Amino acid sequence: MSNEGTQVKGISELFTPYEAVPNAAMAIVDGHVAWVGAEAALPSAYAAWPSVDLGGNAVIPGLVDSHTHLIWAGDRLDEYLLRARGASYPEILAAGKGIYETVAATRSASEASLLLSARRRAGAFLRSGVTALEIKSGYSLDTEGELRMLRVARQLGEEGPQRVTTTLLAHVPDKDVPRETYLATFLSETLPEAVRLGLVDAVDVFCDEGAFTLTETRRILEAALTYRLKIKAHAEQLTHTGAARLVAELGGVSADHLELASAEDLGAMAAAGSVATFLPVAALLLRRGTPDWATVRASGVRVAVASDHNPGSSPVYGLMLALNLAVATLGMSVEEALVAGTANAGLALGQPTWGTLAPGSVADYLVVDSPRALTPFYTWGSPSLREMVIGGNTVWRKDG
Repeated sequence: MSNEGTQVKGISELFTPYEAVPNAAMAIVDGHVAWVGAEAALPSAYAAWPSVDLGGNAVIPGLVDSHTHLIWAGDRLDEYLLRARGASYPEILAAGKGIYETVAATRSASEASLLLSARRRAGAFLRSGVTALEIKSGYSLDTEGELRMLRVARQLGEEGPQRVTTTLLAHVPDKDVPRETYLATFLSETLPEAVRLGLVDAVDVFCDEGAFTLTETRRILEAALTYRLKIKAHAEQLTHTGAARLVAELGGVSADHLELASAEDLGAMAAAGSVATFLPVAALLLRRGTPDWATVRASGVRVAVASDHNPGSSPVYGLMLALNLAVATLGMSVEEALVAGTANAGLALGQPTWGTLAPGSVADYLVVDSPRALTPFYTWGSPSLREMVIGGNTVWRKDG
């Protein structure tokens, strides 16, 4: 390990994200934060290191998007038009459309084309401040196709510059396969093969009407635990199933959506240390109510906010809009939204060094095009960013 790194100075305001540090500085070595605090208190051990002066601009941690369906083919414009005319998501799914249309298009696409389109989408997220993201499978519903999606996700992570975690998603049963046969194949073939090939970090299950039952969800998540994988679930979105409390019972990293979650659900998650991940773009487009924020806050559960990028219910290309909506529709404060899109999102992925600027954390941060760190939450549609740094290295610069 190198004994010398870089000191970053001239920071008007830095959010860790838990607290604001005025007139701040950082010391970075080997891609990690060694020290952060007031510039006047910079330890002498770092004083001789080469320095970078940010010229009075502010800094926030890199955004972490903990729930995306980034890999898909085709589009769902017709579904979007139908929903705008009043059709419900369950009605569309029951008619064999929705997710199933994306499944057909994704199955017929080549791995090269899936990689190209996913790379372009990841680039859009990069330019809007996302330094790390989770990518799910779930749009093939057969072993070969799910592994192909996971390979694409792994390759994106290997190419960088963004950090990527991969999740095997049990999305919906294949309507053309007997239900028990489909579930048995997922458990005996798809899951173990993804593990054998080293393609999967976590397993997720869509537990809801038209998808998997609570009993089936338990079988899948318990199987994932035997492989020591992280577990999570799409929970309490269209109907209340008990999936959030199942995630808590099994020690899952997060339960996501949660439009219909109760105070008891949230309390169980808080006690278990599971993160409650809200997806406000999908909630808005599907016209679902949002949880009462006073109840969420009172539960003590850690909250993340994610984009839920997907071609059906959340065709959004970045995390910042979801964070804006969390403030406008959930009732979060801007400071809470920042934590939800950084440190808590890292925890929702089982990555506690992501999304935070503290000794030992990865040196992933955004230089704000303003002396005020929270400006990106105010300038909707233009994130007001000057520079992105991942692992201590500049990935892009506004004037570069």
